[in-house]
Amino acid sequence: MPVQLFVTCLVNSLYPDVGKATVALLERAGHEVEFPVDQTCCGQPSFNGGFAAEAKQQARQTLDVLDATEGPIVVPSGSCAAMIIHHNPELLHDDPDYLAKAERVAARTHELTQFLAADGDPGTPVAGAATTTYHASCHALRWLGVLEEPKRLLDDAGVDRIELAGEDECCGFGGLFSIKAPEVSGAMMNTKIDQIEASGAEVVVGVDVSCLLHIAGGLRRRGSTIRVRHVAEMLAGDAE
Repeated sequence: MPVQLFVTCLVNSLYPDVGKATVALLERAGHEVEFPVDQTCCGQPSFNGGFAAEAKQQARQTLDVLDATEGPIVVPSGSCAAMIIHHNPELLHDDPDYLAKAERVAARTHELTQFLAADGDPGTPVAGAATTTYHASCHALRWLGVLEEPKRLLDDAGVDRIELAGEDECCGFGGLFSIKAPEVSGAMMNTKIDQIEASGAEVVVGVDVSCLLHIAGGLRRRGSTIRVRHVAEMLAGDAE
């Protein structure tokens, strides 16, 4: 049975190496990876911004594409996975045909680390990996319950991991929140970066490139040497 990769907008546009690392991990675990080429935005930004009509249009496109495929759907993003699993059925509750599609697709969709952990892939030891700490993204943690899976995969791969104080606290990004309330967002980010710097880690890892983009910007403005990596990159062997 093939695995369908829903790569997300930010990975496609800004972090293609995360997509490549995701494919490498899935293939290492023995899966044939397929990429539905007509996939577009899952609709989460419109949904979170209150633009229901636009979000429904994007959700229907996503469902049309994914429902025509077979096998598990794997997403290297907790926030986009949460949109497909939880919010699409809510958004399309008054459309019987698309509600059925939304429920079928939701049942097949998995965040990457949850899928790999359930699949029993112990990972390949990462030789010489830098000291690492893990930030738990809000959507991945609160909507999907993702917390132990990425940490266990990192540990099994031989990554030198340090626990992060406040790992489950928001980094302040929140999509449109960071634009609508930049002062609050910035203050939350600074608290998160204080915690990362206090950990002594050389690399901060997460499952959502949206949060990592925000954190990376804050670290860069401080002149920090701490690097930011998606968990897929670390597990695939990118320790730089």
